[in-house]
Amino acid sequence: MNITLVHDWLTNMAGAERVLFEVKKIYPDAPIYTSVFDPVGAKEFAKFDIKTSYLNNWPFFKSKRELLIPYTPLAFESFDFSKYDVVVSSTSFPSKGIITKPNTVHICYCHTPSRYLWEPQVDPRASKGFLSGLRKKVAHKNRIWDIAAAERVDYYIANSHYVAKRIKKFYHRDSVVVYPPVDVEKFSPDKNGKTGDYFLFVSRLVGYKRCDLVIDAFNKLGLPLKVIGRGPEKEALAKKANKNIEFLGFLSDDEIKKYYCEAKAFIFAAEEDFGIVPVEAMASGRPVIAYGIGGAAETIVPGVTGEFFTEQTTDSLIAAVKAFDPKKYDTTKIRKHAEKFSSERFRNEFKTTIDKLVSSYTNTNSK
Repeated sequence: MNITLVHDWLTNMAGAERVLFEVKKIYPDAPIYTSVFDPVGAKEFAKFDIKTSYLNNWPFFKSKRELLIPYTPLAFESFDFSKYDVVVSSTSFPSKGIITKPNTVHICYCHTPSRYLWEPQVDPRASKGFLSGLRKKVAHKNRIWDIAAAERVDYYIANSHYVAKRIKKFYHRDSVVVYPPVDVEKFSPDKNGKTGDYFLFVSRLVGYKRCDLVIDAFNKLGLPLKVIGRGPEKEALAKKANKNIEFLGFLSDDEIKKYYCEAKAFIFAAEEDFGIVPVEAMASGRPVIAYGIGGAAETIVPGVTGEFFTEQTTDSLIAAVKAFDPKKYDTTKIRKHAEKFSSERFRNEFKTTIDKLVSSYTNTNSK
């Protein structure tokens, strides 16, 4: 197969980029097409064959991604994929809108239908804030284009059953589920079984991650909480946090390891499509207290690897923390469960799925 990969943008190394990095291991000779590429922010991709759109000529797009979004549909439509047999897009919005020949199969690994377009009540970034009226008009046009772009995909792979339902809802398309890779080998339980007295929260500090809910709950609980991450809401959250809450800022994976494996429990309050950080916590042998909707409901086993709170409210989280008994969890069982989401498992399952879909497309179009 003459195969290529397509990704929305390469400006940092977040969850979607980690997925792409593992896919690149499966197809080491495949070039990567993207709208813009920042070799500093996404340095892990610097040695690869990266093909960028004309938007890469404007450097400010690499640091102001929200300004980039309205221009990406045309940029991806301008790429020429005529020489490829297979195109695999990794996307939450624009790169699924590429245009391919009838004999080229386009398989989309969908991280999520864009929340800011389809669920503004969860992620209001495209409808609220500065120039909200203009934001809403742009979002409306992007929704129209997104529906048209979704029809250009031959097969969908979803990163969770939760996302598969959303693909069906918004795009009216079926999908196969392949859970994303988590580098579980990078994390491990404490060798001496040592745990601290603190709870841990790791996240980008943005609204839909519900950092505010966690801060409010632990202000009332008065229990030690360590917060790792950075984002636009950090200053406001730090101002309202009591002394029992410590903000550690951005830390590398190596620096986070110690905090993961020594935490009493990990707190996860977002309604996420999959959620990598709870799996990292479980790979460290620690139980997770999570909002029981979305991807967390597929990765956490109540009573074995953690517990759920049923409403995305301060009171519901407080009740779950108060009921939490750290003695009931087996570190070894938690770690074993996390291994089901390993990078090796992903690569094997992803390649098998791609091969099956390509074979299906070939058989269908050869008749």
